[in-house]
Amino acid sequence: LQESRERLSVCSKLCYAVGGAPYQITGCALGFFLQIYLLDVAQLDAFYASIILFVGRAWDAITDPMVGFFISKSSWTCFGRLMPWIIFSTPFAVISYILIWFVPDISRGQVMWYLVFYCIFQTLVTCFHVPYSALTMFISREQSERDSATAYRMTVEVLGTVLGTAIQGQIVGKVDTPCIESPLFIGTTNSSVALEELNMTHDTGSLTDTRNAYMIAAGVIGGLYILCALILWAGVREKRESSELQSDEPVSFFQGLKLVMNHGAYIKLIAGFLFTSLGFMLLEGNFALFCTYTLGFRNEFHNILLAIMLSATLTIPFWQWFLTRFGKKTAVYVGISSAIPFLIMVVVLDSNLIVTYIVAVAAGISVAAAFLLPWSMLPDVVDDFKLQHPSSHGHEAIFFSFYVFFTKFTSGVSLGISTLSLDFAGYQTRGCSQPSEVNFTLKMLVSAAPVVLILLGLLLFKLYPIDEEKRRKNKKALQDLR
Repeated sequence: LQESRERLSVCSKLCYAVGGAPYQITGCALGFFLQIYLLDVAQLDAFYASIILFVGRAWDAITDPMVGFFISKSSWTCFGRLMPWIIFSTPFAVISYILIWFVPDISRGQVMWYLVFYCIFQTLVTCFHVPYSALTMFISREQSERDSATAYRMTVEVLGTVLGTAIQGQIVGKVDTPCIESPLFIGTTNSSVALEELNMTHDTGSLTDTRNAYMIAAGVIGGLYILCALILWAGVREKRESSELQSDEPVSFFQGLKLVMNHGAYIKLIAGFLFTSLGFMLLEGNFALFCTYTLGFRNEFHNILLAIMLSATLTIPFWQWFLTRFGKKTAVYVGISSAIPFLIMVVVLDSNLIVTYIVAVAAGISVAAAFLLPWSMLPDVVDDFKLQHPSSHGHEAIFFSFYVFFTKFTSGVSLGISTLSLDFAGYQTRGCSQPSEVNFTLKMLVSAAPVVLILLGLLLFKLYPIDEEKRRKNKKALQDLR
């Protein structure tokens, strides 16, 4: 009877899963397109673009533990402890998101404009996503139900990345962004696009069309953000007893943080996924520029991005089956390492559209594994912690917020460094083609660096102590405690 009461309906799981989409839709649109937007549409210098990308991501990382701290201090309301954060942050997040994609008619304050609204949006989306992530522990006490809900969530989240890529890519891709051909580079690049672009004349109106396209895409994504938040609010109820928080005694955040950071399994999980996710983030941040300039697929890159994300979405159920059949650690090794040969292939072989699509599909399969596994393993670590500290409650938000903190901070560093390295290589804003140094740098950023980071992450992951046997023992011990 107890177990049947803990079971979640398919409708509840779907409503819960939909809540993960806004973060992924906006994150994917920003991840794939913000760099190329700042450089070629807002026409900022690569140095300033790198500052915006680094500071925005670093600030985003800092807000995670801050929000985690305030949530741990929040008291229960009639809507729950986490849901008010999600609902009240939504309208302001949407407004700031739309303003990121607006080119203000000011000559001096543009850098400040993007920096301020990027940071405001990152703060507000954190106020949505940290409580939403911690909600996993509050929807059911049954580990199998939480794992099942996480699988639903991951499917919808990867679908969210497809939506983000599709909406942004297809709306923006319909418009031809004007570029300037530098006579210096004619003949130094094997890109057929360079010559094709030379013969085209662009009027100034077409840059306005591109800017309008970015604004339309932002409006559509903003509308989806609000819709998903409303579905989550309508379909999910926080269960206070699911987290076993029996009293409202204030939890000492710093004491909780110290306990969490001394938990070996958590640190090893973070260390392993830090490097692998960093590799995929470098790939994400630079892939649009790589397709446009190094491969020469200026008018095709939004479709290539879509192929990656569609492939990732379709293989999430496969990885869910794989991890239940062979265990989560095996899934990590097989899933994440499968991207390596294809990342090497895309830079070693000559520019070829069919090969690029094959690589995109293969990369998507690996992206799905990198997406699903950290989130399905974090609840195992939280359960392991509960067994070791049975009298310590209410630390779920700390576990989730600091995991996100580390990945975001390092992605900020990587994006800042990668944009800065493009600046040093001589990136030409709005150029139809780029110098060979820029193309070499882009190859390093989407192939060599991610491969090294993925291998480092997998080596570190060997230290992670919770295998399938340990997980089963923990589950039984927790049931006995209850």
